[in-house]
Amino acid sequence: MAVSLTNYLDAGAIVAGASGLTLWQNYLGLNEGHLGWLNALSANAFGAAIGAIFGGFLADKYGRKTIYTYNMLVYMLGIAIIMFTVNFPMLLAGFLITGISVGVGVPASWTYISENSEVGNRGKNMGISQFAWGVGPMIILLLGMLLAPGNADASAGVLFDYVQKIATLFIGNDASVEAINVFSSRIIFGSLLVVAFIAWTLQRKLNESKDWEEAKQSQSNEKQPGVFASFGTLFTNKVNIRTMLFLAGIYISWNMVASVMGFFQQHIYETAGGLSNGEANMITAVQWIVIIAVTYFGFAMLVDKVNQRWLYVFGTSIGIVAWCILIFIGIKNHVALWTFTMLWGIHAGISVQAFYALWASELFPAKYRAAAQGIMFFAVRSIAAVWGFGFVNIYGENGEGFSTAAYIMIGLLIFALIVGAIWTPKTQGKSLQQISKERYGEDI
Repeated sequence: MAVSLTNYLDAGAIVAGASGLTLWQNYLGLNEGHLGWLNALSANAFGAAIGAIFGGFLADKYGRKTIYTYNMLVYMLGIAIIMFTVNFPMLLAGFLITGISVGVGVPASWTYISENSEVGNRGKNMGISQFAWGVGPMIILLLGMLLAPGNADASAGVLFDYVQKIATLFIGNDASVEAINVFSSRIIFGSLLVVAFIAWTLQRKLNESKDWEEAKQSQSNEKQPGVFASFGTLFTNKVNIRTMLFLAGIYISWNMVASVMGFFQQHIYETAGGLSNGEANMITAVQWIVIIAVTYFGFAMLVDKVNQRWLYVFGTSIGIVAWCILIFIGIKNHVALWTFTMLWGIHAGISVQAFYALWASELFPAKYRAAAQGIMFFAVRSIAAVWGFGFVNIYGENGEGFSTAAYIMIGLLIFALIVGAIWTPKTQGKSLQQISKERYGEDI
């Protein structure tokens, strides 16, 4: 649970940005290009990519515990900058620093959970970490709904009066409406600062991973490699290359869809769907409640017991159906919007990311397990950053390109479905050591 707080804070940072995106846009006078940069350098994309490429190798070189001792301090710095932002460069810097911290922490957290799990509950424990990934957005979105400012079409959240009082205390009675409204987002980021401090307090007390200690002990008589020495082995071993191509095939294609949902969902609902900020946060919060329930009961409780290929196919297919409904019935149709929300919640509960986190931690040996995941995470979030710019250009200022973007989403999900269904790894019920020996031989 201590390690899973990393996932809470990762998803929480993404959704906190998404929840207040329109508020920051109005306060700072941002255009779609600015929003693209915020997405690109955030925990949703390239910020996390930068952190992952370093974090994975550092975790293999110096240990998983080293990451947990210092990384959360960086996260808290990024969140604090966002909380006190008064211009676009500050906001962008806060998103970038927070994203780097997220990237550093994720490979270490998935690796640590896998290495400290028994054979029969490795998938369950990874599912619990994904459960935390869902709890973060749910709490953030509920706060967003309660603290949301009103507009001509919807009343303010029930706690917005407190937002106004806090804003007046800091910036005075003469502040603009936009400056007051954005305080709801500042407070939401403040909640992440509190959780990050709790996570740092817990994580720095963790014991080191036994698998990492054994791997380092086996290398004790050898010349110690540099931090990035794993690059050579990762990209010259044929097993590694096939594994990375498989994992990239499912995760990059899926994450291009999920990154849009994570960062732009409320913005899409408000512009293309015509909802208010409070309504957009409410419907997305309900979706995350579904995600949490399905992650626990549909993934964590089943993944170690049922055929993983069929569970993967079922979860991914639900996501394709969800986008088809939104296209063919229409995003402005509230029945279609709610149906999409429920189906996407089911899909995200049995998501490609959950399987990726499990398989990526199983398919590489301990000596460069985190480094391999760091490289994969770097690739995934980097492509998400580039795609974020492409998406905002396709989508348009007011959602006029929504249908085109939605068709692209369906194509990406179909690709992830096919690749995952064909090449599902046979790791279920095996120890990490057994999997490594089967794939790499006795000398690994």
